[in-house]
Amino acid sequence: MKFQTAPISTHAQYLLNDSRQLSSPSSSIFFAIKGLHHDGHQYLDDLYRKGVREFVVEKSACTTGIMRELSHMPEAKVWQVENSILTMQEVAAQHRSQFAIPVIGVTGSNGKTVVKEWLSQLLANRFQIVKSPKSYNSQIGVPLSVWQMNKAHTLAIFEAGISRPEEMEALQKVIQPTIGIFTNIGTAHNEFFAETSQKIREKMKLFQQAKTLIYCSDYVEIDEIVKKEFIFENPSCKILSWSRVLPFGIRVDWEVGLQNTLVTLQLDDPDTEKEDLPFQGGHAMKLDVPFTDEASIENAIHCIVSMIHLGYNELEIQARLQILRPISMRLEMKQGVRGNYLIDDTYNNDLAGLTIALNFLNQQKQREAKVLILSDLLETGVIESELYKHIAHLVKAKHLDMVIGIGEIITRNCGLFSIPSKNGVHEGALHFFRTTQDFLESRLIKEIKDSVILVKGARKFGFEQVVSKLVKKTHGTILEINLDAITHNLNYYRDKIGQQTKIMVMVKAFAYGAGSTEVANLLQFHGVDYLTVAYADEGVALRQNGVYLPIMVMNPSPNDFEQIVQYNLEPEIYSKRILREFSEFIDEHHLTAKIHIKLDTGMHRLGFEKHELPALLEVLTCNPNLWVSTIFSHLVGADGAEHDDFTRNQAALYTEMANEISEAIGYFPSRHLANSAGIARFPEARLDMVRLGIGLYGVAATPEDQAQLQTVGTLKTVISQIKTVEAHETVGYSRKGILNRKTKTATIAIGYADGFDRGFSRGNGEVLVHGIRCKVIGNICMDMCMIDVTDVPNVQEGDDVIIFGKDLSIIELAQKIDTIPYEILTNVSERVKRVFFQV
Repeated sequence: MKFQTAPISTHAQYLLNDSRQLSSPSSSIFFAIKGLHHDGHQYLDDLYRKGVREFVVEKSACTTGIMRELSHMPEAKVWQVENSILTMQEVAAQHRSQFAIPVIGVTGSNGKTVVKEWLSQLLANRFQIVKSPKSYNSQIGVPLSVWQMNKAHTLAIFEAGISRPEEMEALQKVIQPTIGIFTNIGTAHNEFFAETSQKIREKMKLFQQAKTLIYCSDYVEIDEIVKKEFIFENPSCKILSWSRVLPFGIRVDWEVGLQNTLVTLQLDDPDTEKEDLPFQGGHAMKLDVPFTDEASIENAIHCIVSMIHLGYNELEIQARLQILRPISMRLEMKQGVRGNYLIDDTYNNDLAGLTIALNFLNQQKQREAKVLILSDLLETGVIESELYKHIAHLVKAKHLDMVIGIGEIITRNCGLFSIPSKNGVHEGALHFFRTTQDFLESRLIKEIKDSVILVKGARKFGFEQVVSKLVKKTHGTILEINLDAITHNLNYYRDKIGQQTKIMVMVKAFAYGAGSTEVANLLQFHGVDYLTVAYADEGVALRQNGVYLPIMVMNPSPNDFEQIVQYNLEPEIYSKRILREFSEFIDEHHLTAKIHIKLDTGMHRLGFEKHELPALLEVLTCNPNLWVSTIFSHLVGADGAEHDDFTRNQAALYTEMANEISEAIGYFPSRHLANSAGIARFPEARLDMVRLGIGLYGVAATPEDQAQLQTVGTLKTVISQIKTVEAHETVGYSRKGILNRKTKTATIAIGYADGFDRGFSRGNGEVLVHGIRCKVIGNICMDMCMIDVTDVPNVQEGDDVIIFGKDLSIIELAQKIDTIPYEILTNVSERVKRVFFQV
């Protein structure tokens, strides 16, 4: 171990602050952070053993034991610093300063993540975008986000949140935004600021060097600080403010329809022209926004003004707006029990968020009656009596039919609330409970019907239990995807192939059933080199969801060419016909494009055979607008030792053909030959890049590898009904389930339409109930099937049933019906809900 002197100089690809997120040990620098409930210094030895060689440690945490541990790390480079978080920010800031691309910084009280995610969707057709993953807007999240920037990116979007004074200065140095968006101001974290104006000033520090600032001037306090202070502190910053009421800037109005909102934008003065805006004063830009709630409209307008500033015209903006979808984070509408509809807004409980949520509630027309379930509002910084007076006034103004308050504080202020009567006396409209459990055990929860219910509460109140009771269970079958397991498996193969070999990951067929967008974004976060899809529309969907990695399309068609070019996808060229058609398309439109040449070395599915190379080379050498990014082929039997000679012959033929192509075109495209099985069994076939498919999802070609991989997917369902059936009776269609004993049967909510193959019928298939294997009885139906639970103690309706997972692998299931694990995974229907989680 050798202590290094500041400043930190590293070639690491990854900043690491959580040992569980280790991605590529030899390319990581670990920042050990000592917090209230976690001390990263405890994991130094473990990370060193796994291959990490660069560490940042805090002087105050370097006890005798830690120093002794460091002394046993001879290859380690260690920097001792006063504060690891500040040092991480400094390293990220230095990294950020290398890029001259536009950087959008988003702050405010609400809507930061939504605006960021929507902008990434809206702008993906023009830019290669790097953005904050999830809600990474904290003192640690921001540097981790910014560190993702690389030379391929042409635009960055980062969000920044603060809870205390003096935090934003550090984040500004990291993000260094050129374009700023101030979404709004609310009461969150008010307790740490003397007044709202102080909080605005602190947030405004993010934009102290920005070239453009976008905000809504209807937030009076923001507007005053911008016009009285900010413009003098940053006089060169262009101000793009929009308003529904003020007679200057961009004037905005909207008309809410049943499903959409017509938004009109207009400059105030017909005789003026605003610099950097593609329309003059007096011209109205009319846009259809696919949302009707006030929060989404406000967020969408921030995005629209940003697009105008970036040069989009009215037609382009309208076309892009149609791809927007709600972000699953708050204000989600769900179908409830007893004719109810449910608005699940348990994400936050600040006052501004309550106002927006109540506006959203009032806009719902599915049911006339409106109900609010509200917990104590925490950490508002407002005096209790004043806070609940304000809430009571707000609730009264919204003309709700019922208010249910939960918590000690709201209960002791219950006297402040009242509800105007409708059609005479309105009895039973106000209810208060000291705990969530009290409400759950009351009769009231079962008496609410034919209403739209807003559920809004602080996380500590566990309102997910309330939502669970009120939401309608539409399908009891889910596929749980363990994102940590995907990360682990990716890291395992990365370690296996080494740092010199790139990695292409297959996310075709809905990412082998796991969910393309979610898996692709995780892989992007962990810095894989390429993604592969089967068809162009799969690649388009990834682009529209913020995936900027290079994407190869395996089966392009002429009908896809326009989208392939528009969304910067890269086609696999496998025949003379597709080569000719794509070459003609490129020439006709005066474009250049990257392509991937597929060689047929023995699969005899797609690809150029050796005798076809002259025709291929004639086109490639005559068309400089086609750039060959990679040359590849597919191994037929790399998973079976009986085919090893054939595999080696494939590799030899591939090398011969790839050499001939490279020599003819005058440069050397990357080469990839090894699939998951090839990675494991043929190290010599790893070449420049490998294609990781089924291995990522937990299925290996060798027992040694299988022991190191983690289970990614767990398919679960529930018991719908339990019966006791006498011996010699039959169960299911065609009376195929013949019972030889008195049997307790369970009907479970999964069938062949969900992906549970009929081959598992009549005892061939087994499932797990309480960890006990239970055989399938009779034939599997379309939407359900029956199992034998006679030997399962204490089994009840509603219990979970494992179809496959850690203790009942897809490998075993595949063997049962003489198929392959690929089919088990990809057969899981898209109607089965995917639930993604990290431990």
